[in-house]
Amino acid sequence: MKETLIKEIKRVELKNPILIEGLPGLGLVGRITTRYLIKQLKAEKIAYLYSPHFPYYVLVGKKGSVRLPRGVFYAWKNESGANDLMFFTGDCQAQTIEGQYEVSNSILEFAKKYNVKTIITVGGYRMEVKDKPKVFAAATNQNLLKMALEAGANVSSVGNPIVGAAGLILGLAPFKNVEALCLLGETRGYLPDPQAAKSVLEVLFKLLNFSVDLADLEKEIVKAEKIIDRLKKVEEKRVLQAEEIKKERDKRITYIS
Repeated sequence: MKETLIKEIKRVELKNPILIEGLPGLGLVGRITTRYLIKQLKAEKIAYLYSPHFPYYVLVGKKGSVRLPRGVFYAWKNESGANDLMFFTGDCQAQTIEGQYEVSNSILEFAKKYNVKTIITVGGYRMEVKDKPKVFAAATNQNLLKMALEAGANVSSVGNPIVGAAGLILGLAPFKNVEALCLLGETRGYLPDPQAAKSVLEVLFKLLNFSVDLADLEKEIVKAEKIIDRLKKVEEKRVLQAEEIKKERDKRITYIS
């Protein structure tokens, strides 16, 4: 394999589709958001994306079967709304600069094949969050940005780089005559963050005028909070031990002096 390829497994007819993209990144916010929607909406797989720019390993399944890292496109028909939805998520992001551009371009090309006019990318925004995570937005045009702000998002900071596919798709979208919006959920970034994903989902629901049950995500939030609490206790214990060691060392130095 010398270049990124997309293997279409099912052709579907979609009504004014909007593509939502979420790959692994800070706090796995994009991936959690997208995978949760896919599961709750029971979206169907329509294509796989493979790339030589993905990491060089295979993933082992439950029965010992193996497969390459990949991205997956899904589709969902919205019977009660104006827009069907497409989703793209995957195991990883491209590991090279050239690969990031190539994969992002391939995603856009496939979206154009389905006459996608709008793409929403999702990612994380590194921040020490104390209360409910905020959602920051950036877009390729002011009308789309205004809609995101009215849905509860905040304008992204000036000069803030959006790294990876979530940002590059925005940069490349105008060349394909596609509008694009990026939603970034505040996250500490070092652990999977379902709370940040929930904040992004709430903005998406208002923006696209649909919703799904968040009960399963709430359970993941409780689990994540317990893990964070345990990590905080471990860190507090480590700090106390370091202080005790320092005191003992200072005593020895004073005695010798």
